[in-house]
Amino acid sequence: MSQAEAEQVRSRNPLWTLGLLRSEITTLLRRHRTWALLGVLAAVPVLIGIAVRIETGGGGGGGAGGPDGGAGPAFLAQVTNNGVFLVFAALAATLPVFLPMAVGVVAGDAIAGEASSGTLRYLLVAPAGRTRLLLVKYASVLAFCLVATLVVAASALAVGALLFPVGEVTTISGTRIGIGEGLVRAGLTALVVAVSLTGFAALGLFVSTLTGSGIGAMAATVGLLITVQILDSIPQLSGVHPYLFAHYWMSFADVLREPVHWDDLIKNFQLQGLYVAVFGSAAWARFTAKDVTA
Repeated sequence: MSQAEAEQVRSRNPLWTLGLLRSEITTLLRRHRTWALLGVLAAVPVLIGIAVRIETGGGGGGGAGGPDGGAGPAFLAQVTNNGVFLVFAALAATLPVFLPMAVGVVAGDAIAGEASSGTLRYLLVAPAGRTRLLLVKYASVLAFCLVATLVVAASALAVGALLFPVGEVTTISGTRIGIGEGLVRAGLTALVVAVSLTGFAALGLFVSTLTGSGIGAMAATVGLLITVQILDSIPQLSGVHPYLFAHYWMSFADVLREPVHWDDLIKNFQLQGLYVAVFGSAAWARFTAKDVTA
């Protein structure tokens, strides 16, 4: 067996693919830019917690969230009564802009960054295959989605426990659940937020295959995020709102209802799956046919 054939056999080994994915995630997490993004995300709950602490003087004057309470304001009103609510408040504050913007930077740079630095051609010389490389790149972006969301949640939980009392959690429906179940709901909320970013991550990966400029791809992806957020806030365009990837992002608040309301959550998951299928396929079609010269 020739060396080339041996390389092809080795590349088809699932363990080799896992090794490639592990290498990609490790490289991503070692970058200074990644740590800077995670640092900014971790700082948001700290700033929110300190602001609420100063504003209330540490008192428990927040009102209980009613059955019709909104995500952000209702959660903030509860933070002084229970530090666990800082997790939900921080996710509500970071999800519209900070979290997706960080994901947009990573997704936009996934392919275009390699092309602009001149390393994409060398990655394709290895017997990984374009499809496998694209899947590994997307998987690493998904890993960042999860890590970024958990960083926000962990920072918020730590700050909330440090600055405010922690105890039973009052749901948006007005019922009370134990601290253990409250922490489970917080973890599920973080997971829902991470899943909510998968469609946007696929869109960013597609944009990354369209250009050889990492900065250009990141700027375009973030620009699309801002455009969609603006469109979703215009009442006259309500007919297209259900098809915008960000429309159901705040449905994570339904995890804190008793019982959990699944309608909008399921719509969110279905919409994200649609974006992953459409833009993932578009990214594959573009990348597999792309003439890589750098």
